[in-house]
Amino acid sequence: MARIGRWGWGAALALALIFLALLGWAFIERGRTAPTAGPAPDFTLSLYEGYDGGLGIREFRLREWRGRPVVINFWASWCKPCEEEAPLLEALWRKYRERGVIFVGVDYLDVPSAALDYLRRFEITYPNGPDLGTRISRLYRITGVPETFVVDPEGRVVFYKAAPIQPGELEAVLDPLVK
Repeated sequence: MARIGRWGWGAALALALIFLALLGWAFIERGRTAPTAGPAPDFTLSLYEGYDGGLGIREFRLREWRGRPVVINFWASWCKPCEEEAPLLEALWRKYRERGVIFVGVDYLDVPSAALDYLRRFEITYPNGPDLGTRISRLYRITGVPETFVVDPEGRVVFYKAAPIQPGELEAVLDPLVK
């Protein structure tokens, strides 16, 4: 039987410690949930052409809207519950945009042509774009769609829901933010 030298044991111990550290990190990450309070993770979203909400932008950068409430909605064209809330979200955008509230739709794991058909079918006019590579959905740790976050003017998450928005829910959060 071959003898393992001092360096061999050291290397084995180092590899074991690295493995345990990675295992611990994966366990901690798995247990993390969507941000329901505190600072909203910043992101940049390239918008679908024609879906800038009349803001004249090509990219939506959350940090640029500091000072205004922002509603972030994760959705997909293949999501039936998303269809339930789509007309309500559009109505709320039309109601609150003149009061300074920004809505943004983050299209999750979708085919661009299907997403654009969905936006046209529900006459969505607020900014929308694809979450390429699921960068933003991973940042927000979504578990499915629809999921909605409200970020206050100071950049903090003040509302989170992992289900379709119902009448009255967002108004209760937004009204105090726009006074």
